[in-house]
Amino acid sequence: MSLPTSAPTPLNRAVFLDRDGVINRAIIRDGKPFAPSALADFEILPGVVEACVQLKQAGFLLIVATNQPDVERGTMAKSVIEAMHAQMTKLLPLDRIEVCYHAGEDYGQPCECRKPKPGLLLTAARALGVDLAQSWMVGDRWRDVDCGHAAGCRTVFIDYGYDEALRQPPDFRVKDLVEAARIIIEHSRR
Repeated sequence: MSLPTSAPTPLNRAVFLDRDGVINRAIIRDGKPFAPSALADFEILPGVVEACVQLKQAGFLLIVATNQPDVERGTMAKSVIEAMHAQMTKLLPLDRIEVCYHAGEDYGQPCECRKPKPGLLLTAARALGVDLAQSWMVGDRWRDVDCGHAAGCRTVFIDYGYDEALRQPPDFRVKDLVEAARIIIEHSRR
């Protein structure tokens, strides 16, 4: 006697979004981007709300994956980050926020979740049933591109001309999240 089998549950597609420089305006000092240090400086970039809504309507989960090492470095309170994320979730149709608070290897805190390592993406993928091969990572720094590649996602690099070089080529290079969303949606229909 054979038992009835059920069809495998299809996995979800996701767009992983870096936070600073992708969702909100990064603070630029000496050609390098930094996270805002106060809630008053946390400004959602133009077009981000609409781009996120379009990606959700196209069937993607939206997951923020962000390094926030200033907490462990002692230069920012975790409550400030959480207030920024609360504001962000009020405005954007996000499914999950993954945060690495570790200070980083230079500060004696190596970990598996700090981008460019793929830990944040792998954790969210397991929790939400995400097919990483059908998913995307959007970021504005080399760490985001390398993280996306390490997780097996396609990558979109928002190029602001920062004073730092990419270590791997992205699949696509764009000027903002609006253009990234258009490319992702266009390629998901193929």
